[in-house]
Amino acid sequence: MEKGSDDESETDGGSHPEHVMNHWLGLAVAAVFVWLGMVLAISFLEAPLKFRAPGITVQLGLGIGRLVFRALNVCEVVLAAVVLAAVALGRAPGGATAALLVAVAALGVQVVVVRPALTRRSDAVLADASVARSGRSRAHLGYVGFEAVKVVALLTGGVLLLT
Repeated sequence: MEKGSDDESETDGGSHPEHVMNHWLGLAVAAVFVWLGMVLAISFLEAPLKFRAPGITVQLGLGIGRLVFRALNVCEVVLAAVVLAAVALGRAPGGATAALLVAVAALGVQVVVVRPALTRRSDAVLADASVARSGRSRAHLGYVGFEAVKVVALLTGGVLLLT
């Protein structure tokens, strides 16, 4: 192989063409798609199905949901930190970085603003089941909206990291 050939630049420690994925971006892709899978599985599959299971009351479903979403959010924060570090260290393309920053921002709003409002609402329902009859709260709709934003942002960011 001649020194300076295209094949050598892709395999040695020299300058890499932009289309070659480094190990940091590989880690970012893995973390992004694990995060996306968790959001889809919990928010759009487990959460709505839980209330259709026989014997699950609103109070029991809320109790389970609080535990599950608390755990999900902890996992999401860890994955977001991994994604941000890997994207920075791997020098990800601007479009991928922007999409992933949208996902991180949506998570931040959910954890800092929306989750406390949902906790107040679930506390009220747990104290008086008749509160649940008034329908879903705005906070719940907001949380679902931010979940949709995260799904689109994570999918977009993950695909852009792969291209």
